[in-house]
Amino acid sequence: MNTFGSKFRLTTFGESHGVAIGGILDGVPAGLRIDAEFLQSELDKRKPGGKYATSRKEADAVQILSGVFDGLSTGTPIGFAIFNANQHSKDYDNIKNLFRPGHADFTYFAKFGIRDHRGGGRSSARETAVRVAGGAIAAMLLGEFGVSVRSGVFGIGDLEARGLDFDFADESEIFALDKELDTAGKNLILQTKENGDSIGASVLTVINNAPAGLGEVLYDKLDARLAEAMMGINGVKGVEIGAGFKASKMLGSQNNDLMRDGKFSSNNCGGILGGISNGEQIVIKTYFKPTPSIFKDQETLNLSGENTICALRGRHDPCIGVRGSVVATAMARLVIADMLLLNASSKLENLKKIYS
Repeated sequence: MNTFGSKFRLTTFGESHGVAIGGILDGVPAGLRIDAEFLQSELDKRKPGGKYATSRKEADAVQILSGVFDGLSTGTPIGFAIFNANQHSKDYDNIKNLFRPGHADFTYFAKFGIRDHRGGGRSSARETAVRVAGGAIAAMLLGEFGVSVRSGVFGIGDLEARGLDFDFADESEIFALDKELDTAGKNLILQTKENGDSIGASVLTVINNAPAGLGEVLYDKLDARLAEAMMGINGVKGVEIGAGFKASKMLGSQNNDLMRDGKFSSNNCGGILGGISNGEQIVIKTYFKPTPSIFKDQETLNLSGENTICALRGRHDPCIGVRGSVVATAMARLVIADMLLLNASSKLENLKKIYS
């Protein structure tokens, strides 16, 4: 599927080396102030370039095509496009007849019997720019209710942040959550890059001021939707909510979040109980694998099933988790915006307020 969401729905299109990538965002209520500068600033965080990302130069300038009039959403689908300007498709000519290890080349070919070898086509992380744009508009809606989403890089390889400073992460070139990780992480990324290799990373995302009651019970739980959203980002192999994997090692008396004086004394649940938000901070940790595009000769197969060697050229991120942190923020925004709209009709009294 190329559409994400139930009520607040983002449909994306385009390929890495196609003319453009873009999206259609449906379900945005009429009258929302659309801040074009904020929208572009969010895309600027994710765009390629710099020492710690692919050297592909893309302005990622977004053009809104529909659904906005005089700076306000009209209630109709918001269409937007980001035109590709710096494709080096010839970099991929030597691998057009083979499968890159660790990529989706083999599985896309198994499913469709045809594939776009230029940068992975539709499977490329280039498409995530569209999600960031959609997430920026979601942030405008969430801002009307005081809800905010922030992310930062928590770990790079074996390195982990000792503090959680999201203001620092906003200024860090690699979105590191503390100064020590920023310095050591940059060195590790550059060293790995010089060795023709790549490295994995983890990203911490927090959602603040989400109201209690968000989440569609049983088969569309809030934590399930958030996990789905994060797992749908290129290169993600694991997601934790709250205490996450550590909860499996705890006693119930340790894991339970006790309540007193109108609040929870801890937050092992990560702000979600029974698939529904409890009003506490929602905490998500997302784990990215190392970028599969590395500059080392690797054994693989060609389209005929024969053994061969993959020797990549081109421009690739040495650590996809860095720019992935921006995408994680966007996906969390899209989920919470969708859940806000879905929750609006959960009580009869809410409908009576609208139609009385």
